[in-house]
Amino acid sequence: MSGPDVWSADEGGATHAYGPDGPGLGMPSGFSTSIGMHMEEVSGSRVRGWVDVGPSHLQPGSIVHGGVYAAIVEEAGSYGASFAVRDRGQRVVGVSNTTNFIRSVSDGRIMVEALPVQQGRTQQFWEVRMTRDSDGVLVALGHLRLQNLEPRS
Repeated sequence: MSGPDVWSADEGGATHAYGPDGPGLGMPSGFSTSIGMHMEEVSGSRVRGWVDVGPSHLQPGSIVHGGVYAAIVEEAGSYGASFAVRDRGQRVVGVSNTTNFIRSVSDGRIMVEALPVQQGRTQQFWEVRMTRDSDGVLVALGHLRLQNLEPRS
């Protein structure tokens, strides 16, 4: 599933995703580094990746902090939405992030999958599912609305 509209982590031995607005998901200087997010597939129609939970992700109660899940939603949805409008020269900005916490996680790998629900001329709406890698159980569900911005003049 690769080609001009899909980036995959195993293409040509690449270790970093292409970011239409510069460094971003999976890139050394992007915010993803601080939350430990890794992307294995990015396109305008799907984003897949993971986060390996460590001590830096935990709140005082020893479970993943809700802000980590919200950041994952923002990162995955924004990256897919950016990829979807890159050929039009547009950028995207998040305007609403709703993240629901379903089950607690203390360690292990969280798998991430983001899919567009709606992609229009001026806005996009993405759903981001986060599941435990060990058993596929849903741990968080997020929705991200983004505004498509016209190119800067």
